[in-house]
Amino acid sequence: MSETTTPPSNVDPAEQTGTMTHREVLEALSGLLLAMFVAMLSSTVVSNALPRIVGDLRGSQTGYTWVVVATLLTMTATTPIWGKLADQFSKKTLVQSALVIYVIGSVIAGTAANMGVLIGARAVQGLGVGGLTALVQVVIASMVSPRERGRYSGYIGAVFATATVSGPLIGGVIVDTPGLGWRWCFYVGIPFAVAAFAVLQKTLHLPVVRREHHVDYLGATLLMGGVSILLVWVSLAGNQFAWGSTLSFTLVVLGLAVIASAVYVEGRVARDPIIPLRLFRDRTTALATAASVLIGVAMFGATVYLSQYFQISRGMTPTHAGLMSIFMVGGLVISSMVTGRIITRTGTWKPYLVSGMIAVVVGLALLSRIDESTPLPLLGVYMAVLGLGLGATMQNLVLSVQNNAAQADMGAASSLVAFFRSLGGSIGVAGLGAVLSHQVSRTVSSGLAQMGAPANTHQSHQIPDLSTLPGPIRDLFQMAFGEATGHVFLVAVPFAALALVCVLFIREVPLRTTVLRADEVAARDEEERDAVRLDGPHPEPVGRPLAGPEAVTSRVTG
Repeated sequence: MSETTTPPSNVDPAEQTGTMTHREVLEALSGLLLAMFVAMLSSTVVSNALPRIVGDLRGSQTGYTWVVVATLLTMTATTPIWGKLADQFSKKTLVQSALVIYVIGSVIAGTAANMGVLIGARAVQGLGVGGLTALVQVVIASMVSPRERGRYSGYIGAVFATATVSGPLIGGVIVDTPGLGWRWCFYVGIPFAVAAFAVLQKTLHLPVVRREHHVDYLGATLLMGGVSILLVWVSLAGNQFAWGSTLSFTLVVLGLAVIASAVYVEGRVARDPIIPLRLFRDRTTALATAASVLIGVAMFGATVYLSQYFQISRGMTPTHAGLMSIFMVGGLVISSMVTGRIITRTGTWKPYLVSGMIAVVVGLALLSRIDESTPLPLLGVYMAVLGLGLGATMQNLVLSVQNNAAQADMGAASSLVAFFRSLGGSIGVAGLGAVLSHQVSRTVSSGLAQMGAPANTHQSHQIPDLSTLPGPIRDLFQMAFGEATGHVFLVAVPFAALALVCVLFIREVPLRTTVLRADEVAARDEEERDAVRLDGPHPEPVGRPLAGPEAVTSRVTG
């Protein structure tokens, strides 16, 4: 496969360029980092509160799963749409729109009276988070060259760490504080979203390239529909209906048919597809997206249930469960910042991507050994190993794709990786949640039978309130959740191993030192020479490729 793809023929090859100093980049980056903090906080602040939320609203294990999946689903399905819109409309307006949608979803979630409203509100939040997740990466790629991007990855890593560490802690404190309650977990992100909106309005000033655009509504609808149907099947099969039932078969066939229709529309019908299939002709893009799906399954699918493990199997408060996340986040931040600096200095990225994936596989394998009695210091070491691997992997997969993508495709290419990682995460949360629920149900039912207690005394699919259970039954639930959580990590190991195989076959391409790709620079220079021949010499040439941290070529589309 070739290592480059050709940008759309309807894109004007002439680039509107400018220069941005390090200070100007940081000023613009401040609003983007606030937006990223909002996106991260939306999930982390709720994670430790979920057992309490689901218990108060009388939800089930399936409901617990869908509070997470609803956000991941809409975030996943809309990420490529946001990315494509960023290639066609003002990026600044799109980021601010995503923030507004997030605030609306947060208000609805905070006032939810039942699980159905809460899940719907989380889906609205996911629409906004999908925009923030895709657009922040796109805007940064428009301002900073791939070689210099590592210089700013430390700031991104710091924000990621702050949101990931402070989120569970804030959520835990809110839940444990009388007079506040879990509803404030959804309100706490609103001030940050408002601040991000205001900062972006003041600091983010991007030139705009106007060109003809066509929104692929049909492709977007089919894509969202197909993904949604398959996720409904994965999360409900085995609990609400049998895996081999007629309904299960119908959902699989229908989901695959809708996705196949989406692929046909994207490849043959759409004038400006949401996911340009030609991007997959690039070997790096194809392998990176495959790895992203598998990493998403392993990362989201396994780690999202750690908070439930700490609170139910280990009897921790939400605040203490939040403190335990520091081990994984600490490893993630250290590896993300260190590898980012090294990559900027050397321009070499594949060794860190490969070593990161090895650490992910090892970390998941170690976590597959946990149960309700695993020593907490040892568990912290396991989590740190996984964090070290994820920190060296996630951003570098995006970087490898952006390095090969034409600037005209930067939005679509960047969101492609985020889309497939979120898709894998949605599948992982739904699928592994079903595995966990089945394991817990089987263990609890068997244990109750051995005790001589009626099977319907304690519904095995419900999230238990341990404080209300008799001692033997409480111990049974703690054992069941501990063993099931370890089993979930074991199921995730093969997916991470396959991601490692994909990463091994990615061909390393030296990071370019300009925002524009070499062929785009040549096309722009040729057009400038044509303009000089037709109009006469200009007093000062514009748009020459600049390199280095203080002078960054910037071609943006809004």
